[in-house]
Amino acid sequence: MNQYISILKSHYESLLLIAVALLLLLAIYKPQIQLKQDVHNYLLIADVSQSMNAQDLKLNNQAVSRMDYTKHLMKRVVETSSCGTYISLGVFAAENVGLLLMPLEVCANYDVITDSIDHLEWRMAWRGNSRLSFGIKSAESMFDYLNIPATMLFFTDGDEAPKVNAINKLDLSSVQIGKNLLFVGVGGHQPVPVPRYNSSNKWVGYWSSDTKENSAGAVGDTYSDTSKDEPDPIVAYAEFDRYLSQLDSDYLKQVSAEIKGGYIEGQDSPEFYSYIQSQKPSASFVTAYSLTWLYLTLAILMVLLIYLPDMRSLKILSQFKYGRK
Repeated sequence: MNQYISILKSHYESLLLIAVALLLLLAIYKPQIQLKQDVHNYLLIADVSQSMNAQDLKLNNQAVSRMDYTKHLMKRVVETSSCGTYISLGVFAAENVGLLLMPLEVCANYDVITDSIDHLEWRMAWRGNSRLSFGIKSAESMFDYLNIPATMLFFTDGDEAPKVNAINKLDLSSVQIGKNLLFVGVGGHQPVPVPRYNSSNKWVGYWSSDTKENSAGAVGDTYSDTSKDEPDPIVAYAEFDRYLSQLDSDYLKQVSAEIKGGYIEGQDSPEFYSYIQSQKPSASFVTAYSLTWLYLTLAILMVLLIYLPDMRSLKILSQFKYGRK
């Protein structure tokens, strides 16, 4: 027994270095175990109607469009999500919601998710108008398609075209996804003109207030006919003729209350991201749990143990010198 103890003492550092190397190899291979745990599953929906091109928000003291602000908020939500969180992505235009990405684990697919968000733009809209209540109905169908529980974060300015009235108002009393839906309001509180672009994404002016012809809240009824959109679509001929848009938070609160959903104004602040991450986990299911952190922690402890005898020797030496004095 004493012989083994003597061998261990004489090869103390070598054995620890071997253990460190083995632990690092295990960490490189990203070991995982399957555990049942609560999981956040966020479905990020971006309103891509042209009113989202209005520039009435700021990032780093620079004026940005509602669309760019939405993309920034979405990416920050992804960045603040812990590993094991799932993210899917979709867009809203006209009367429907389209799914772009099925749920992906955030850490393993971070680049794919953020790159997809970076490419969101108004030209993804398939036709004009922007009818939010119909979009909610479409989103409900999408939930059935996902086949797994999710929390929908619906980024929009709430600017509908045509405007809601007693005739075109849709009854939402039968909607069942309210508890899973959170509207994120994006936009300023002062009316601003909405830029209009042609199909080449070239700015040509501002939307006219004549919404009957131009449907200023979206991409326009005539957008599907590119011959009418090139090279210069119809724009406001004077400042007083411009269609004005702002964040319609009252309408979004009204709709969210009707479907028993939630509403929060999107702001680039720690409080906003903390609120998003504090949402109740969408589901509990078996998922991969990484052990990389455990092996790296053990490797660091082994490295510290290598220097432990030297530290003790220094302490004894310092006590000896102090005693002699």
